[in-house]
Amino acid sequence: MAMKDTASKALLPVGLHDTLAPNAEREAITVSTLLSCFYHYGYAQVAPPLAEFEATLLAGVGASEGPRMFRLMDPASKKMLGIRTDITTQIARIATTRLANEPRPLRLCYAGQVLRVEGGQLRREREVGQAGVELIGEASQAAEVEVISLAIEAVRAAGVDNFTIDLTMPQFVPELAAELGLDAAVADGIRQALDTKNIDALAAQDGDAGPLFKALLSAAGPADRALDALQNMSLPASAQAQVDELAAFVSALRAENPDVTLTIDPGEYRNFEYHVGLCFTLFAGNGEGELGRGGRYGVVGDGGATEPAVGFTIYVDSLMRAGVASSEADLVFVPLGADAGSAASLRVDGHRVIAGLRPCDDPTAEAQRLGCRHVYLDGQVIEIKEAQGA
Repeated sequence: MAMKDTASKALLPVGLHDTLAPNAEREAITVSTLLSCFYHYGYAQVAPPLAEFEATLLAGVGASEGPRMFRLMDPASKKMLGIRTDITTQIARIATTRLANEPRPLRLCYAGQVLRVEGGQLRREREVGQAGVELIGEASQAAEVEVISLAIEAVRAAGVDNFTIDLTMPQFVPELAAELGLDAAVADGIRQALDTKNIDALAAQDGDAGPLFKALLSAAGPADRALDALQNMSLPASAQAQVDELAAFVSALRAENPDVTLTIDPGEYRNFEYHVGLCFTLFAGNGEGELGRGGRYGVVGDGGATEPAVGFTIYVDSLMRAGVASSEADLVFVPLGADAGSAASLRVDGHRVIAGLRPCDDPTAEAQRLGCRHVYLDGQVIEIKEAQGA
């Protein structure tokens, strides 16, 4: 019965899990590494609460998050609270209220957990660690280059070198459909076909739309090939302007990051509902899926004015799965009664130390029992196998 009770207590809801050592330690180190990168780019860290009033979380850029949100009644205010599903909407609130009078551009960064009602097809986890930045109040191409360059540097600092950046323009297809005079139902069908890569459905469209959107789907791929294909398409003026802007951005980003691998998917729009310009997704090269995503959007202040913003969110769990294992310092066991100050001195030198709390006849055996690979004997740190052979 006792074993059954223990197993029952260990059971957690689907999509939630305990993170134990050494993964919890790796996660803390990964988040610290990311925040250090953000700090050195001049981004100030903020820490919004896990729960807020539901209406606040669903305002502005959070408008599409309702179906994914856990809700609860606040016994103090008698109002509905929501548990955040994304931190970007909270940063937007802070920027337009608490920091409304701060000089622009405003550079903010964050790290924390979010909770969702259900996981996605590629991500079953419902509690996810996020870390990211938001640059608010600047609409220039230089702002987008800075943000994506920071994402590249942060991911590499966390130990991931094998990744690609996929660029997209979520407003490109809707605006192109509008310029072609397509009604809403037809335009929605085209977006769905592009989303599912259904080339037959695109080819079946009447008039010039079918061949045009079919060519758009075929254009997806490595950046240079995709840009060549887009430049050779017969596009309306505003759509062509977006392509020209994309080409200029690719050139500017490569000037800062010449070795980055870029792809372009001009028909992609999923999960970019509130974005209004260039967007990007970081994909791990080892098949672990999305490392993060971001792009251009607008932040609406209390007065109704919209500020330009650009940012990104990194998914910490995906980054850890894609990264190399961290080099952890081996544990050293220091027996009770060792030289005074020895444990403290070893910690100063960078060792991870477990100090004995009771006398033991065989320090080496006790070190092994506690999972240590080294033991402190006669004033020296000795590897266990060496101590056993002595």
